[in-house]
Amino acid sequence: MTNRPILTHTRAQLAEALTKLPGTKALVMTMGALHNGHLQLVREARELADHVIVTIFVNPTQFAPGEDYDAYPRTLDADMDALETVGADLVWAPAPQDVYPTPATVSIDPGPIARVLEGKTRPTHFAGVALVCTKVVNLVRPDVALYGQKDAQQLAVLRTVFSQLDIPVRVHAVPIVRAEDGVALSSRNQYLSDEERIRARALSRALRRGAEVAEAGAAPADIVSECRSVIDAEGGINLDYIAFVDAGTFEILAGTESVPVGEDAGAPTMLSDGSREGRLLIAAKVGTTRLIDNMEVPLRGASTPVGRLAERAGELA
Repeated sequence: MTNRPILTHTRAQLAEALTKLPGTKALVMTMGALHNGHLQLVREARELADHVIVTIFVNPTQFAPGEDYDAYPRTLDADMDALETVGADLVWAPAPQDVYPTPATVSIDPGPIARVLEGKTRPTHFAGVALVCTKVVNLVRPDVALYGQKDAQQLAVLRTVFSQLDIPVRVHAVPIVRAEDGVALSSRNQYLSDEERIRARALSRALRRGAEVAEAGAAPADIVSECRSVIDAEGGINLDYIAFVDAGTFEILAGTESVPVGEDAGAPTMLSDGSREGRLLIAAKVGTTRLIDNMEVPLRGASTPVGRLAERAGELA
């Protein structure tokens, strides 16, 4: 039996409620319209800290003019019912004036990682995400903040921002939660018609196809090509991008853009078997609904940059 979480709206209410939660704290930031993917974040948060704080806020600074800020679903009562089932302790559901008491004249530029892929399609998006997440982390002061891997680039951006600004919070990534038909859970899925929902399944099929050829040792460009072929065969999908990136640096290895690793990038992520940890990402419109999805894909074989480095190291040994 769980208790209904305490609901707060103002900064003062949040601060007072936080004083009544001794021990470690985990933060889960959402824009509401909660689904099982959000609830999984809360479930994992309960394993990591004594108390779980959830924010529900549709952040205006991460929406550009013409995007769906006004239409974004707002379902606070249903969200509170859902959070009661997974043991959240405290909810902060502020109005914009509570988050931004004065107009937001300060911005955070996350750097090169925020200018490709999602950042190229939505140029102001990650600056708004970085700003609101930094503000909320500073207000809540959690020990750990949990973010879903469905927004893989957002996760990489926030790791970069929090690290470079010395914000004392541990970032914990939570795997993607999918529906039975393979579609990644998203608040925007409710915009899809029945026919569009069927077409949307092609995104996860395309990612699985890319993972299959990667497992067989395909090069990044071939992985992307195989992924694209599934989307093309489905039809009725307006592809934005498909890209294969290093999971540690977010260096784009193949896809719609190719950029070098910046000086501030982290080290490539290596797996125990010597392969490089990659992530295959896709963004597309199905009807008028823009969907994103991704999948962890190990990059194997001597045709990869890591493979060539290993070969060279062997020659010099």
